[in-house]
Amino acid sequence: MAKWAKLFRVLTVVFSISTFAYWFIQKSAVSFVDNSVGLQVVNKLPQTLDFYLIKVNKEEASTTLEPKHIGKIRPEYYRIEYLKMDRSDEYWIVGYLGKKNLVYFSQHSVPNKNIDQIVEVQNYINQSVKLSDAAKKQVDAYNYENAKLGIWISLDFLLLFLNLVLLLRKVNKSGKQ
Repeated sequence: MAKWAKLFRVLTVVFSISTFAYWFIQKSAVSFVDNSVGLQVVNKLPQTLDFYLIKVNKEEASTTLEPKHIGKIRPEYYRIEYLKMDRSDEYWIVGYLGKKNLVYFSQHSVPNKNIDQIVEVQNYINQSVKLSDAAKKQVDAYNYENAKLGIWISLDFLLLFLNLVLLLRKVNKSGKQ
């Protein structure tokens, strides 16, 4: 029975390591997308802002909002994202100063999906209070889901580490482990 338990533990560890390796490669790969719109967000403000992009997907009867974290952009720097705009012709850019202080919101349409877009953030603006409230809810939900995912990944790594240490520890000469 002990050999079956050790075999099960080895298979579980190998499967877990391969799954996490695939997941990390998939998450960290540059997201060039065929037939996509390149979006360059330039921060012209004197402070670093944390930007989020919300793509508005329009389907037959409903509209879904798909948030994505662009990142913190320092003054006079930019970030490039590639958007797959098959089901969408609109996106929103949301900028935060700190964690909860929404200081920038803009709504952009994509009339031609063959031309890349450049958005220069030059002032603190909120184009629509109603849409920015919806965007803030989406960003909060996105951050909450990412926090939950981070906790689960940390716990999974802890279990993986413990199982790996138990598999690799050596048996003492007296027969004790």
